[in-house]
Amino acid sequence: MKKFNSIPALVMIALLSFTTACKKDSDPNGNTANSSKEFTAKFGAQKQSIQINASALPQTITLAGGSKIVFPIGSLTKGGTPVSGNVTVEAYEVLKRSTVLFTGANTNHATGAPLSSDGFIFIDVKTNGSSVDQNLAIPVKISIPAKRTGATQLWVGVDQQNQPLQADAGNQMAWAAPRQANGVGMKEVQPTQDAFTFDFGSLGWINCDVFYNFNNPKTTVTVEVQNNPGTMASFRAFGGETFVFFCAKGSNVAAQLYTPNGTNKVKSYDNMMPIGSEGRMLAFSIKDGRYYYAAQETTISANQNVVLTLAETTEAAVQAAINSLDNY
Repeated sequence: MKKFNSIPALVMIALLSFTTACKKDSDPNGNTANSSKEFTAKFGAQKQSIQINASALPQTITLAGGSKIVFPIGSLTKGGTPVSGNVTVEAYEVLKRSTVLFTGANTNHATGAPLSSDGFIFIDVKTNGSSVDQNLAIPVKISIPAKRTGATQLWVGVDQQNQPLQADAGNQMAWAAPRQANGVGMKEVQPTQDAFTFDFGSLGWINCDVFYNFNNPKTTVTVEVQNNPGTMASFRAFGGETFVFFCAKGSNVAAQLYTPNGTNKVKSYDNMMPIGSEGRMLAFSIKDGRYYYAAQETTISANQNVVLTLAETTEAAVQAAINSLDNY
């Protein structure tokens, strides 16, 4: 009687089972991120790491999107002591409206008034894996590509308590006037040689923005999100899954609405949305690998209430909708 070799058969069964499991686990819609936090991490602004020698300042670095940072002599300290040797500059660039949304960031002033962004970046410098002093001994010089004429203004990223923004489930991005340091504080900057170039006295989130429709009368806008699978998202989805934005037509505004106002409802800051502004109110949510999206063209009106009904869609469709905002 011929003996049957069971080992190859068992291997084949295992391979078939593994292949079947992989087929079951793969998403038929091509979705790759399982949550809003994964989505912002994968498709938002990516960390750029550049090494410089702090003992040989000044040093200039150029980021992938064209932003430039000059570190002058004496600018980098740790606990007040000058830093020496190799350090790593970690940076993010957010230069397009689509990148703002993909990153889960926003263009909200600390008061909640919408800002029109000329681009913002994040800068951290680490020595032996630890961040140097955020408040700089000597300001750095920053250049951010300018896509328009006219002045911009400088802002620093903070949380709702006007403190440096930290990754936390409850924290939201907001922009505030930068600290006064060595004569460098809030000021207007005109574009020169296709860039906004300025000195800045601290590291962290740094922004070039102007107020959007500042002279319009203001109101409070409420948005109800129907068919909402999750909770309202904080900055970069460190908490929650569902983002709500107002994106102005013809202006680089990405105002996030996140203040709770009832079940599945959020509102703008009180009396901060400019009446008469045209744009798109949109919401997207990603939870358990499933994607949802809704959008509505709107003109901001007094005490406006907007209802957005989320419908299930695909990752590719959400990406396409966000990318289209760059030319909106």
